[in-house]
Amino acid sequence: MKLDDLINHTCEWLRGTGPNSDIVISSRIRMARNLNKLPFPHRANKKQQEEILNKTREAIENSDYLKKTMFLELASLDNVDKQFLIERHLMSREHASKSNHKAIVISEEEIVSIMINEEDHLRIQVMQSGFNLFEAWQIIDRIDDELSAKLDFAFLPEWGYLTACPTNTGTGLRGSVMLHLPALVMNKQINKVLQVINKLSFTARGLYGEGTQALGNFFQISNQVALGHNEDEIIDNIHGVIKQLIEQETQARAVMMSGNKELLVDRISRSFGTLKNAHIISSNETVELLSMVRLGLDLGIIKDVERGLINELFILIQPAHLQKLKGEKLSSQERDVRRAAIIREKLAG
Repeated sequence: MKLDDLINHTCEWLRGTGPNSDIVISSRIRMARNLNKLPFPHRANKKQQEEILNKTREAIENSDYLKKTMFLELASLDNVDKQFLIERHLMSREHASKSNHKAIVISEEEIVSIMINEEDHLRIQVMQSGFNLFEAWQIIDRIDDELSAKLDFAFLPEWGYLTACPTNTGTGLRGSVMLHLPALVMNKQINKVLQVINKLSFTARGLYGEGTQALGNFFQISNQVALGHNEDEIIDNIHGVIKQLIEQETQARAVMMSGNKELLVDRISRSFGTLKNAHIISSNETVELLSMVRLGLDLGIIKDVERGLINELFILIQPAHLQKLKGEKLSSQERDVRRAAIIREKLAG
């Protein structure tokens, strides 16, 4: 498997399947792990960073679960490649910023990705489509067990796993769920909902995580602190909060459908029509319009279009994906033209 092969592959989190997939796009479990007696990446010198990279590579190559993964050193990737991985939610922007002695490991199905020498020595991530936190946890727990048998992780009985950020210390586990909440946004209830979430020690971010806005009515909800909680408690807490959000979005959609339905149908239909006919369109406008089309599919207003196709378009229209598909670098205006052409082609069937 090569990096360019991924362009013709649907990300796991975009499949549009799994429990509550009309509202929940994906579920992710992430673990932070560090090697014992070696400084955290931001304090490690080049020799130590290289040692971390080599030890981790050897452990992964000898892992049963990870033996079919792709191991990429970031120094071998250009900026488009790195942006491509960010757009697919396989790598963070922070990891891409400085490439030396860094790597990323990606499974064939894009369910698993592991960043090496990011904020921690290892950032292990498992993603599943729909509301599938428990299945994601089972996979990452197996990976952690395998790597723990091959690597000496920094751990203290009174603190748990040691991490670069104190809030991750303990289990080193963060769970997050990406939700599509257009009805709560349109009914202007979303700010009140997010305030409640924040008081419960959860945080809400945009489509591309920390520092990003909630473009296209997408919100990533995750726990803020791992210290003092075991894995089951963290996952159960996230699960409970997400269930409430699903119920609130479902109720908000029902209210919209029972109210002035014609206005909603008109807005969704106009969004669909623009996407099918535009010849120049920006990524931000596309995401907002796709959000309305996705809502239309979920409410039965739009038919004969698969949710998986709409989900896929959210990624294919991003800058690096457009350039990968074209096989060359494109200017901003060229991307806007290419984006519109791909959308018209995909929606035409």
